[in-house]
Amino acid sequence: MDTGRRIDEWTASHVGEMKADIAKLVSIRSVVGEAEPGAPFGKGPAAALDKAIEMCRGMGFAVRDYDHAAACASFGEGERLLDMLAHLDVVDVGEGWETDPFELVERDGMLYGRGVSDDKGPLVIALYAMRCVKELGLPLKGSVGLIMGTDEESGMRDLPHYFAVEKNAPNTFSPDADFPLYNVEKGHMHGFFSAAWDEQKALPRVESFSGGFRFNVLPSDAEAVVLGLDEKTVREVCEKRAADLKVTYKTETAGGGVKLSVSGLSCHASVPETGVNGITALAELLAALPLADCPSTRAVRSIAKLFPAADCNGAALGVDMADEVSGRLTMVLSILKLDGAGVECTLDSRMPICATEDNCVKPVLAKLENEGFSAKADFSAPHNTPGEGEFVRTLLRCYEEVTGEEGRCCYTGGGTYVHDIEGGVAFGPTFPGFESNIHGNNERMSVEDALKAVRIYARAIAAICGK
Repeated sequence: MDTGRRIDEWTASHVGEMKADIAKLVSIRSVVGEAEPGAPFGKGPAAALDKAIEMCRGMGFAVRDYDHAAACASFGEGERLLDMLAHLDVVDVGEGWETDPFELVERDGMLYGRGVSDDKGPLVIALYAMRCVKELGLPLKGSVGLIMGTDEESGMRDLPHYFAVEKNAPNTFSPDADFPLYNVEKGHMHGFFSAAWDEQKALPRVESFSGGFRFNVLPSDAEAVVLGLDEKTVREVCEKRAADLKVTYKTETAGGGVKLSVSGLSCHASVPETGVNGITALAELLAALPLADCPSTRAVRSIAKLFPAADCNGAALGVDMADEVSGRLTMVLSILKLDGAGVECTLDSRMPICATEDNCVKPVLAKLENEGFSAKADFSAPHNTPGEGEFVRTLLRCYEEVTGEEGRCCYTGGGTYVHDIEGGVAFGPTFPGFESNIHGNNERMSVEDALKAVRIYARAIAAICGK
């Protein structure tokens, strides 16, 4: 029997165990929290790493722990030829889930739960590919490692603990994206802007306005309290505008005013065109109200002008740009908090290779400052691994063998562990056209796709590390 058929049969016989192991990790709420002894990124990520280490050792892999920020499971003798980098931390859950996000639910061939696609499920898929190669006894000329991190979603402070001790393998991929293969990751701008004001008394005015919970999640929900207007006036504006803004809304009397809540559709900040931003939609509704000229009104109207709900590409900020290699710039206003003392906002931009600090970051900051905000931003350059190398060709060949589809290189606005690793790529495990809802509610993974991914990864390990 050829190697490919042996891998396929092994995978089909281990589907139940794989789902059970994914369930163990999904059950742990591994959102980054306060550092504690033995838990540099909080109890949740540390608990998930404990469980993953236990799982790996139970399969007979050697495991090394790096300050409990990361760990590596490996097998094979000699030079490390392949690294796979996955993470155990998750973003928080937000609203709108139809199932318990921390209990794996299987329904109609889908697995649901926080982290099932980003990145606990993919980590288990990569682990089972390693287990497959190991248990089939496929001969290796070098070793393979699965590096398991705990802070990918909040700054990747985990990897320095690993790379302070180890060097990266000559071949590295992260199972934290889609197939066929992503060799280009856009640059990233993480921006902050704010304004402060003294106590306001003018009416009508926006007393409070909030939405969003993570910088890299496009928020579905936002709410505000408006003083000095009746519910009828607020509803009239919403009835005219909400449908065009693609949000639902609710009004109620609250605190001597009107509370206005909107709901759109959450998604990952790298693909804002797949969601509906509740913050920017609510800003447009508030800006259309007959408000007094006061600091909060000016701030809300500036935000509505610079971040129109229909604009997720920075056009209003003058930075809408694209190139053939890495696609179009995206811009998301992801967190906003306005109260009686001022407003603070966070934005997230994924920038093509043609974007630089001079032609993108500085113009955005200048526009914000011109509207009266204090602004600053962090910028990271794009990642680009040439698509002609043997490593990339090998991965695409494994993809083609399992799927029968043509393999090709793609770009992504998402940032993975390989962003700063020379020659690294993101490789699966989600397949083209599948909506996994990562960073949103009802995150999911196809069981059939997960099994195909195991088969692809096992072939890749055998091709890169095998004799």
